[in-house]
Amino acid sequence: MSRRTRWNGAALAVVMGGSLAAGCGAPGGDAPQPEATSASVAAAPTCGTAPVTLNAYIETGFPLPKELSTEFSKQYPNVKWNIREDQFAVITQNAPRVLADDPPDLMRLPQVSELVKNNLLKNLDGYAKAFGWDSWPASQLEQMRLAPGGKTRGEGSLYAMGLNFSMTGVFYNKKLAAKIGMSSPPATLAELDDALAKAKSAGITPIAQFNGGATGGLAFPLQDLMAAYGPPGPINDWIYQKPGATIDTPSNLQATQHLEKWIKAGYFWKDVNAVDYATMMSRFIKGDGLFSFNGDWESGNLDKQMPGDVGFFLMPPVQQGGKQAAMSAPLTYGISSRAKNADCAAFFLNWVATDPKAREIGVKVGGSHPMGPADGPMPEVAKDTVTASTLDAGAKIAEDNGAMDFIANATGAIYAKSWTPQLQKLVAGQQTPEELLKSVQSDYTSQVGGS
Repeated sequence: MSRRTRWNGAALAVVMGGSLAAGCGAPGGDAPQPEATSASVAAAPTCGTAPVTLNAYIETGFPLPKELSTEFSKQYPNVKWNIREDQFAVITQNAPRVLADDPPDLMRLPQVSELVKNNLLKNLDGYAKAFGWDSWPASQLEQMRLAPGGKTRGEGSLYAMGLNFSMTGVFYNKKLAAKIGMSSPPATLAELDDALAKAKSAGITPIAQFNGGATGGLAFPLQDLMAAYGPPGPINDWIYQKPGATIDTPSNLQATQHLEKWIKAGYFWKDVNAVDYATMMSRFIKGDGLFSFNGDWESGNLDKQMPGDVGFFLMPPVQQGGKQAAMSAPLTYGISSRAKNADCAAFFLNWVATDPKAREIGVKVGGSHPMGPADGPMPEVAKDTVTASTLDAGAKIAEDNGAMDFIANATGAIYAKSWTPQLQKLVAGQQTPEELLKSVQSDYTSQVGGS
């Protein structure tokens, strides 16, 4: 994200050139696969020269993976792709079964701890050493590391990699903002509240959001409100399953109560509990909604669909000038522990992070900062684009040390089985903020205790 200041750390001399050319044989051959306990890998793996088909299971509705796979095959014509797509809610529910019964080489991953516990994901430590990933800024890989048994995140072995490093915030329709006299993004939570009220009075939908299906989107504004009311550290501890961590805190209660105020004020669509992600984006692009809490993965799409008409800002703090935080995490992909083409899949993940054309696609199509070395090449981005705004916002998050993982990633079931139904009940007036947090914490304790 012109978050170039985000990646603090030593520059990396990526293991490329001769060492790659001298890498192991064609994927799926007899060469040993890198593991955490294996001996040092002498040369980084490649996709070889023989024909190979990479099987991938990806999230539908997002062009980045396909754009990357197409470019990869242009550079490495012996590699073809067999791509299966599903909505993220489906992937979240089906990940264990798919990885066990019909394992792809590469897969878009939901929360990973249970997958690691059940030995469904490949340990990537050997690849990290071979390709030099361990020399990248540590913050990039932290969220994809797990201690033995998959119990605690943020430390231990590497089990996934990101196609980029995304973050969330608030998109806004500039034309609708002008109608309520909003000439610049709100600087405080109170100013945001004021803009929401003015939009409602003007007959404009204040917030375009989805909350339907198994993975509801009110978790986005809720986590942004948590970031406004409290520090990110305790939230990350909870997500990483640190001993004694809880989501039921006074500041998180304030955030949940604030979200309830927005619900009761009518700031969301009346049918928000029936709106899925694709419908939300369609409505927002058509002009139905002033604000939308979403991620920078939509920056390139919005630059294309609504050129010059969309802005982006981080959730404002309670007090003007206060530090800001945001959900900021890799677009996570893993390699099945039984992948037929694990070496080639790992080579692709390294290419995504280090190849100049791949990094350009990551920024201009994905709208996010690429993974990779601190001094990796960054494409030029026009200043008046949404992408430029999201990249600059990432630099602010880095400055404030405000990166949080997603609250839906705390356990494999917490998103579909707890956050989403509880937030749907909050919208329906069937749940209170106090009981919502207690219920989520109870579910979390049960799931972590049984993991």
